[in-house]
Amino acid sequence: MTLLLRFKATDDDDGSRVDNSLYARVGTLSRMRIRNLILSGACKLNGETALPGHKLSPNDEIEFHSESDTPGAMDADAIPLEIVHEDEHIAVVVKPAGMLVHPTLGVKRGTLLNALAYHLNRSAGNGSDEDSQELITDASGISRPAGFIRPGLVHRLDRATSGLMVIAKTQRALSTLSRHFNRRLVEKRYLAVTRGEIAENSGEIDAPIGRDPLQRPRWRVLETGRAAITRFKVLERSAAATLAELEPVTGRTNQLRIHLAHIGHPIVGDESWDRDASAVRRLLLHAHRLSFHHPCSGDWYSFSADTPADFAVALRSS
Repeated sequence: MTLLLRFKATDDDDGSRVDNSLYARVGTLSRMRIRNLILSGACKLNGETALPGHKLSPNDEIEFHSESDTPGAMDADAIPLEIVHEDEHIAVVVKPAGMLVHPTLGVKRGTLLNALAYHLNRSAGNGSDEDSQELITDASGISRPAGFIRPGLVHRLDRATSGLMVIAKTQRALSTLSRHFNRRLVEKRYLAVTRGEIAENSGEIDAPIGRDPLQRPRWRVLETGRAAITRFKVLERSAAATLAELEPVTGRTNQLRIHLAHIGHPIVGDESWDRDASAVRRLLLHAHRLSFHHPCSGDWYSFSADTPADFAVALRSS
């Protein structure tokens, strides 16, 4: 089908990029897909072909169309989800290990976003496939699928990591939560089983992380890297492994994995740093606590997820 939007930019759009303005208005397309469509010539700005980074001014006229049946981030997959909390603004879910958060160039379906598109729409009686959607046009002239709820990604977990994630169901919730995450107003705690017995009961790892294009893994502790701090607390020890709670004070790429390896205790199952990773099924890293201010009420919410059973097995068998 053809998805067609014609609208005039408002004062709220002043200075916004074309791709960001479209992303806020199109319910069924991911940010990457919108950008690629714009680059293919699918968007006109005041009658001229637009680029994703073109800045908008009030009363600019935008026209956007799409004729594509390729899989996208908002295509629905009927994948069971563990829902910890849900209201009209947010959903808190437990992502399983091995699941991508969103589609990539190589993986188009079966991700958390695909599963959420199904849960938030099909299970509520709303269609989510573009071909089955009835388009409605609001007072501003914007066309979109009727009743579609687009899951908004506030933060991410690695494919190998399991645990809690908060998903926005409205643009207001997405904007507010994203701002809170950027300002470090959110509390996150992870559980990890590490190789070897960590001697200290608690401590702080302060080591800068950067990218070295000449080594593998690329991301590692580097003097020229960006400041990175991880706090840890030992919960249990065995002869050859430790169960620790981790707090990422900063949010660098692969920070927890790199920091634990840096102090000589890589996380069990880490293919980059654990020499015995092939002996276990998964990376033993789990986002088990997540606390934040609700994006609409402002109330402080705190959620926890059970420790995966394989953590205790690994601790006993290591």
